[in-house]
Amino acid sequence: MRYAHTNIISTDWRKLVDFYVQVFQCRIVPPIRKQSGTFLAQGTGVPNAALEGAHLALPGYDDNGPTLEIYQYTQIEPLPPISPNTRGFGHLAFEVDDVAAVTGQVLQHGGSKCGEIVSKEIPGVGTITFIYIRDPEGNLIEVQHWDREG
Repeated sequence: MRYAHTNIISTDWRKLVDFYVQVFQCRIVPPIRKQSGTFLAQGTGVPNAALEGAHLALPGYDDNGPTLEIYQYTQIEPLPPISPNTRGFGHLAFEVDDVAAVTGQVLQHGGSKCGEIVSKEIPGVGTITFIYIRDPEGNLIEVQHWDREG
């Protein structure tokens, strides 16, 4: 068994893919997906389902590692922005060298802050510096950096 992917449903998959490529150094794993038909409707439980999008290789992994899958259905159900403490899936997390620099890139590419940059020593582990931000469609992302002990 192995972990395969995490999916984000987008209102503009190309724009959101570009955000993750530009800010988090993800790479598109061809081919671009364009799917519809009975198999998709049956498998998802969405009548007349049709979607388009891409899989992205995550930084630190090759094209055979887990991916971030960004799809756009022809019909999308609305969802209000979630809070970090909303039940269910919460956020993606990226470990980076410079939290402030990546936060700046997020803002430049249409994302927004959810919290503020903070640091906390975790005894026996090291010091974590992190912030929760949102991508241009409001999905939560934790940007973190660890200064490990030892």
